[in-house]
Amino acid sequence: MTTIAERTDADLADLHGRARAAYEAFKARGLKLDMTRGKPSPEQLDLASAMLGLHGNADYVTQAGEDARNYGGQQGVAEVRALFTHLLDAPADQIVVGDNSSLALMHDTIVWALLKGMPGSVQPWSRESDIAFLCPVPGYDRHFALCEAYGIRMIPVPMTGHGPDMDVVERHAADPAVKGMWCVPKYANPSGETYSDETARRLATMKTGAPDFRLFWDNAYAVHHLTPDPVAIPDILALCAEAGHPDRAFIFASTSKITLAGAGLAFFAGSPENVRWYLARAGKRTIGPDKLNQLRHLRFLRDGAGLTAHMDAHRALLTPKFAAVDAALDRHLAGTGAAQWTKPKGGYFITVAARAGTATEVVRLAKDAGIALTPAGATSPHGKDPEDSVLRLAPTYPSLTEVTAAGEGIAVCILLASVEAETRMRVRTGT
Repeated sequence: MTTIAERTDADLADLHGRARAAYEAFKARGLKLDMTRGKPSPEQLDLASAMLGLHGNADYVTQAGEDARNYGGQQGVAEVRALFTHLLDAPADQIVVGDNSSLALMHDTIVWALLKGMPGSVQPWSRESDIAFLCPVPGYDRHFALCEAYGIRMIPVPMTGHGPDMDVVERHAADPAVKGMWCVPKYANPSGETYSDETARRLATMKTGAPDFRLFWDNAYAVHHLTPDPVAIPDILALCAEAGHPDRAFIFASTSKITLAGAGLAFFAGSPENVRWYLARAGKRTIGPDKLNQLRHLRFLRDGAGLTAHMDAHRALLTPKFAAVDAALDRHLAGTGAAQWTKPKGGYFITVAARAGTATEVVRLAKDAGIALTPAGATSPHGKDPEDSVLRLAPTYPSLTEVTAAGEGIAVCILLASVEAETRMRVRTGT
């Protein structure tokens, strides 16, 4: 197929007419579709509904004979921590089980660092004249929102397909003002890429200007595979310890997209020193987590094999949705030069790199046609994509029928926006 940029004016006008007609036809269907957030679908949540009826008789007693209905157990039930060692690549005694939100744990660690400092800190972060975080882009908007909320300067770092550009990371990490870095190391949000062994090794071994620099290692998609061949990532705690930086990584994860999104478990893991630091501060905030919910997860998932089988059921629901979007993008956009998009092996998103300067227009066209998309720019700090090109598509929540329709509509919007941008450019430049 001839790309949009290579077409003659007559061919471009013909394509514009066809793209506009396809868009108006889609718009006339009057659909209401939501592709904004990476939420589990009702069918995925149904996979864990049996958890809700698991308690009865002595089900509230742990292996150690503790009554899970009572206070205490700040670090979490021992057998539950053991169940999720693979999720965090950490030994059970270096895992803390919290309540449902890993984002809440990230929030708390940042606030505690601001107020109290952390192992290796010279003083609380809030007393520093300037603090900054490295932010891989495209990245997770809620990570950026935490930095923005607490006045932490954000430094964008480009992604490479194998994780962040480590030359850029190492250059900025030498600055003492840089206190941390956001990392989604597996099936990254939203690019879907996984950090290579080399990337993880360089993160663990690099020199940092701040003695209390931390990797905020958000392993949100650790078991969220879209193919039968799971991707593995290196053990960041082991790499950091071997490099002489045992306290460098804070690891976070949750079962929000495994069991029940609003009633899951969240996890913090780190070096023994980091875990002591975390528990000392968490003990001022709460007398203990919801241990009954921890036991519900244990009774339901049982063991590693049970967790794998459960995630296979998730994969069976999700893979057709991702395939439907990919097929629509391919059908309308392949060979046009209007966009490139990811084909993730896991996670919750498809990332589209549309023509520069068109992402905002695509979102507008989609909205007018009944499709809600994540705002253009959401994958960059402060919601500002300098190229105005990145689109994050979330196929997980709608039904397969809705996702299939949305994929068609989004592809048409991308094509129309690109054709019209090319037309405007030729008029402006007289070419």
